[in-house]
Amino acid sequence: MKTYDITGKTALVTGANRGIGKAITESLVKNGVRKVYAAVRDPLSLAHLTAEYGDKIIPLELDIRNNAQVKKAAQTAQDTHIVINNAGVLKSATALSENAIDTLGYELDVNVFGLIRMAQAFAPVLKKNGGGVFVQINSVASLKSFPQFTTYCASKAASYSITQALRSLFAEQGTTVVSVHPGPIKTRMAENAGLNDIAEPPELVADALITAFRTGAFHVFPDSFAKQMEQAYRNFAEIVVEADMSEDSTEHAVVS
Repeated sequence: MKTYDITGKTALVTGANRGIGKAITESLVKNGVRKVYAAVRDPLSLAHLTAEYGDKIIPLELDIRNNAQVKKAAQTAQDTHIVINNAGVLKSATALSENAIDTLGYELDVNVFGLIRMAQAFAPVLKKNGGGVFVQINSVASLKSFPQFTTYCASKAASYSITQALRSLFAEQGTTVVSVHPGPIKTRMAENAGLNDIAEPPELVADALITAFRTGAFHVFPDSFAKQMEQAYRNFAEIVVEADMSEDSTEHAVVS
């Protein structure tokens, strides 16, 4: 695995104004990043961060559902070395809910299509700047479907699948990819989902990500619930997901 020194680098974090995104943004600054493009739908929501960290925080208007805004962000943030795609949405819907298809469509637009838009827009930026790192905030829900959040889990499973593919695709240009899989974290999303009683601090995600930069880990399981999932998943992850399979063996596996 390839380690990465973030000291003096420039980062971009989507959904940087609260929750996991805010914790990561603050941790990056405290651990030596030169500046962070804080990409949010409403730049005014970053007042608390700019007040505390000054010109180390660069507000950037960005809705990852809007392809034109994503492309504009990539043009603006041409000096970016680290992209952390944290923005995501969750709506409670089972497969039998009347609104299941509409809900899944909304979650796919943000959690999956948004990831693709960000990867496509920033791939040339990262390549130009020496490779860098692309981080996707996925979820333990990408590994197991929880019935009351069926559509969210489906969208996160798709984003995890794409993250795995990006790991190989980005390797060709020297870009490291990291897939982060939090369990319940104290955020507005967890509160709306009724998970606050078992949720843990978002700083756990930020700390685990900094460790991943130093160790070169692809998978990151930051909190206690996630670590339980990791224990069961680790063997498969190492042998299958993280393995460098040849084209011949991959084709054989697909055909079989």
